[in-house]
Amino acid sequence: MLGQISRQSVRRFATSAVRKSSPNDGVPGKNIPFNIENKSLLTLKFMIFFGSGFAVPFIALRHQMLKA
Repeated sequence: MLGQISRQSVRRFATSAVRKSSPNDGVPGKNIPFNIENKSLLTLKFMIFFGSGFAVPFIALRHQMLKA
């Protein structure tokens, strides 16, 4: 009895959460905070984002070695 009630409540919550989470009628890419229309600009932004994170330790090391 308790298992059946919990399954029903979980199912009701899951279906309502899915309905509330798609305000764009299931259009891919409409729920992300950046534009994916221009592929070359997107690639450039990804390269800058990940490249800066990769370069920070090397820049910090160079700064420390020049300071000494």
